[in-house]
Amino acid sequence: MTRPTLPRALAATAAAAAIALVVGGCAASDTPDKTPVDWKLSDSTPAPAGDIDSFTWASYAEPFSLDYAYAFDYADNQILANVCESLLRLNPDFTLSPGLAESVAHPTPETFVYTIRDGVTFHDGTPLTAADVVASMSRHLDPAVGSFWYSSYQNVVSIEQTGDRDVTVTLSVPGVQFNLAMGSSAGVIESAATLSAKGADYGNSTGGVNCTGPYELADWKAGESITLKRYDGYWDPSLKAHAEQVKFVFMADPTARVNALASGDVDGSWLIPSSAVQQLQGSKAGDMYFGLTSAVGSLVVSNLQGPLGDLKVRQALMMALDRKGILDAAGAGIGEVTNVLTTKSVWVGADPAAVDSAFTDVEGYGYDLAAAKKLVEDAGVAGEEVTIMTAPISGEFAVISQATAAALESIGLKAKIESVTPGAYTALFSDPSAREGVDLFYTNWYLSSPDPLEMYAVLRTGEFSNYGGWSDPEFDEVVNTAMAIDDPAERSAETVKAQQIANAQLPWLPLYSAPTTLFLGKRITGAAPSIAYLYYPWAATIGAR
Repeated sequence: MTRPTLPRALAATAAAAAIALVVGGCAASDTPDKTPVDWKLSDSTPAPAGDIDSFTWASYAEPFSLDYAYAFDYADNQILANVCESLLRLNPDFTLSPGLAESVAHPTPETFVYTIRDGVTFHDGTPLTAADVVASMSRHLDPAVGSFWYSSYQNVVSIEQTGDRDVTVTLSVPGVQFNLAMGSSAGVIESAATLSAKGADYGNSTGGVNCTGPYELADWKAGESITLKRYDGYWDPSLKAHAEQVKFVFMADPTARVNALASGDVDGSWLIPSSAVQQLQGSKAGDMYFGLTSAVGSLVVSNLQGPLGDLKVRQALMMALDRKGILDAAGAGIGEVTNVLTTKSVWVGADPAAVDSAFTDVEGYGYDLAAAKKLVEDAGVAGEEVTIMTAPISGEFAVISQATAAALESIGLKAKIESVTPGAYTALFSDPSAREGVDLFYTNWYLSSPDPLEMYAVLRTGEFSNYGGWSDPEFDEVVNTAMAIDDPAERSAETVKAQQIANAQLPWLPLYSAPTTLFLGKRITGAAPSIAYLYYPWAATIGAR
């Protein structure tokens, strides 16, 4: 799953985040079924017939925090998206529209001016002001806060109130990516008074949150559940909640979670284990849906000083991986093999010709063991060892690590699999010392904005999430040039070059992309099956069948 870049100074803070900033969403998987399932993409589910008193929702984990500065994973954001709102709204089709900012001006390449919507109130009834916006955004710049979203703000010079309802953000360099991030948790606005009053308790089960969304936090029973209740003073009538109450129950055991869905004890859930899809499709308890994703499962090359430092060896491994077989075994065939690190869904507003080139004018890396063996021989590294890090997080991780080891052995290299705890695996993404001696590890990396540059920006030289220290001056120049272009169609003409360079140089090895999975029980309907549920108030759209 994707994560915005974390500054090096915050590595210790990030490593402390409960199960898996980067792999937590994958924890919902169980041992995968090797039988491919019948699936197709859906943009929506049937509209509700009316309102409903309440429904229950299963989450694979309890949120680490509902503080937007730390809401950095599936468990956190699927709840927070219904309670707190951002300056912009990331819609199910991955377009951006006005949110708490009714409009955005871009008077110079380095400045964005947000005009704050009038008539919005927080859940305690106090009005939203520009001062609340300044206070909320400024927390991301405060080292004492240690925001997980700092990377979105790393070029911010100032955040100032410049009118009764205007807030101006000034950047050190031109960059439209800042504004595109304002539809994610990076753009969430909270009451300044609440932030001050709650202090260190803000966002936890004791302090709670006080935002502007269609639901407000009613109860948080630590280790058990979170209950939301409809906020009747919500400003947007088009998203007035259909259900008076939503109860999220924390169910870490995937088997128990699936059984609760199949029996009707729980009404719905995201992140359905691939092994359970056929079971739920065949039940009379509800319906399975598959929708838009922005995630790509990849092998991160974290050591370029070893055998994988030679491009020939990275190419050889790609050619030795039976990626379709891996998808069938790890994900029941739900998804598609990919040769690039983004999905078409995030190329919003791009030139169609650029998108076509970005996905077709690239190397395919077909399965070819003979050619792969020759590349390893030409590189002169036959017999050298490659270390793969994994963890007992899901069957998907076991399948991918074992298949990668087999592929390495098949082309004349030695493979060693090291298994660590889920917490230690999380540290791979935040602590450089945790990656010492590790050549490869798996991630399912999702994007939080409608632009592929979010992916390629983290692979520039020196970026925190460029885990292997890969460096390509041409790539850096292309990405930096693209990030200074406002028009998405014009920008995409440059971005395609970045995608092609990454495809050719393989700093990460793309495997496959799987759709967002959603199960709705027979009592409810209305949610769009899209990964935008991490930032869009999806629970408000659910009502009675």
